[in-house]
Amino acid sequence: MLKCLEGMGGPVAAERIAAVLGVRGAAARADLDQRLVELVRDGTLFRNRRGAYGLPQRMDLVQGRVSGHRDGYGFLIADDGGDDLFLAAVEMRRVLHGDRVVARVAGVDQRGRRQGSIVEVLDRANREVVGRYFREGGIGYVVPANARLSQDLLVHPDATGGARPGQIVVAAITEQPDSHRQPLGRIVEVLGEHMAPGMEIDIAVRMHAVPYVWPAEVLAELPAVAREVGVADRRGREDLRELPLVTIDGADARDFDDAVYCEPTPGGFRLVVAIADVAHYVQPGTALDTEAQARGTSVYFPSRVIPMLPPELSNGICSLNPHVERLCFACEIDLDRHGEIKAYRFFDAVMRSAARLTYDEVARVVVDRDAASRAANAALVPHLDDLYRLYQRLKKRRVLRGAIDFDTLESRIVFDEQGKIERIVPLERNDAHKLIEECMIAANVAAADFLRVQEQPCLYRVHQPPSAEKLEDLQVFLGELGLSFPARRQPVPKDFARVLDSISERPDRHLIQTVLLRSLQLAVYAPDIAGHFGLALEAYTHFTSPIRRYPDLLVHRAIRQRLRRRAQRNWPYDSQALKALGDHCPMTERRADEATRDVNAWLKCEYMSDRVGECFDGVISAVTGFGIFVELREVYVEGLVHVTSLPNDYYHFDPVGHRLSGERSGRVYRLADPVRVRLTRVDLDDRKIDFELADVTPRGSRATRKGKHRSGRN
Repeated sequence: MLKCLEGMGGPVAAERIAAVLGVRGAAARADLDQRLVELVRDGTLFRNRRGAYGLPQRMDLVQGRVSGHRDGYGFLIADDGGDDLFLAAVEMRRVLHGDRVVARVAGVDQRGRRQGSIVEVLDRANREVVGRYFREGGIGYVVPANARLSQDLLVHPDATGGARPGQIVVAAITEQPDSHRQPLGRIVEVLGEHMAPGMEIDIAVRMHAVPYVWPAEVLAELPAVAREVGVADRRGREDLRELPLVTIDGADARDFDDAVYCEPTPGGFRLVVAIADVAHYVQPGTALDTEAQARGTSVYFPSRVIPMLPPELSNGICSLNPHVERLCFACEIDLDRHGEIKAYRFFDAVMRSAARLTYDEVARVVVDRDAASRAANAALVPHLDDLYRLYQRLKKRRVLRGAIDFDTLESRIVFDEQGKIERIVPLERNDAHKLIEECMIAANVAAADFLRVQEQPCLYRVHQPPSAEKLEDLQVFLGELGLSFPARRQPVPKDFARVLDSISERPDRHLIQTVLLRSLQLAVYAPDIAGHFGLALEAYTHFTSPIRRYPDLLVHRAIRQRLRRRAQRNWPYDSQALKALGDHCPMTERRADEATRDVNAWLKCEYMSDRVGECFDGVISAVTGFGIFVELREVYVEGLVHVTSLPNDYYHFDPVGHRLSGERSGRVYRLADPVRVRLTRVDLDDRKIDFELADVTPRGSRATRKGKHRSGRN
């Protein structure tokens, strides 16, 4: 059909298509008409006002998804990866953020952007909206919590669901917007008061469409899930119950999906990484599996978890809780004295965790060698010491292969007994964190190698090198700072590692590290091996966290597929299914990241709301054309100093140099510069914090920075 339309001189009627294709008979014609409807629905074809069908690309039409902006305008993100179309506010009246549309290129605006005119809406992305209900002049409306939804939802007086003005509600859209009317809706759920504890999470999970309700089909399957390991479960499994495997996690962890054990061998080390056997309990085709796939990942909020698996599994029978029998899928790795993998094997086992240890506890034992901690864990100390010795070898190998190791700073929100924020503290990674990370990397490398050797289709974790454009910007930026970066076409991880090593003593190391990090691409899942650039590995996958990541569950199934010598035709995932999962799983990661980022932003706004007028020391964490973002020292909260709040001047944004430069004054505000700011405004609804400079002079030597900027241009 598409080839037929390619050869036509313009859009044609269905009758003409039927004649060219030789479609005869009522049933065949009905099938053709149905297929035409489907192709129009997914945007492959376009049907004009005269009822004729044509190819969008031949009609100067662009199809894609709408990305809305809080100020009312938006962009059409083209499906084919082409340039975005600017959608003026008048066009955005017909649609909402996330809708899929077909648009015509209508011209170019004063800023040189291609403008779009919406021709047809293909798919509506929003069925429900979470927001705050208001009533003015007898008219009720919901202001969406998602700022990208710039239109308020009108609510009829009979459709308020008992909501009171100011409350947070969920409203179902009963009529989508058009060019003459705002969207209409009815309130289907009242979440509660605006500032109620936990409200920020209720809003985030609904705003980002995070699945949080267990379907009835899943609940119906739970009674059949075992609560403890039985005799039949142990049959055919290796017995690791006497091996002192331990879990090492954060103090607030509730689901334990990995345990480790290490002992010396004549040639090096034997490492056992035991992983929760989720695949035993969650079978393909079940409601449990369907829901786990839809969720993709567990979502960890500061005070609550939305798990990928029901608590009966994630905190119960699957979790490697201490001193109870659990089924596991183990990876035994033989390493030489330098930490290089010599051999590995995967096998089904039953285990009993000897202890639930925390990172801080292990660090006190093996790093600080604290006498009291070592005495309290006397039976485990020899094995923990062996683990630490292995880690030191693995760390050296990591450096030798050139893996990139960024020293990033994360924060944790601490709540008091009333659920209010007590303080925000930095999360510091000690050697115990890194020890577990290296053990997990070793198991993931073994899993990837097994899949590669066995030619078993599955998903790999892929991290591509930076793009040529990012590299060019990076070379210019580093050159201005007197640092060299190889001008090779394809960089290697060691290029980044060398820069990081060379700046360890520089005062601007955080600036340089931030720019290096932002030049890298995001890691994704894909069915083809393409290497992991950041870890400097040729093949890598995710095997060690099946309780909280769906790709790990797939990898467990794939390895078992080969261990049990099942015919490839019985593998339930063909290439198309794996590609779809490779697209879906990163989406669930982004969804989780966006939801947690929103919650953290809300909580930090709440924490700062009673400190308006106070001054703080901070560092510039991002630079844009509209101002500078500042992260406060010791508070770990970020806010904006708008360009209009800077000392009176014309400021020019240099995206490569990550700075704003004053035209007249010569003032330069650059990424990682220290500044002192005053808190001027906190907006909880928009999750925005505004600062102004407490002193107009950014600290550091402006003359030096300005001179470097000039020499770089010359």
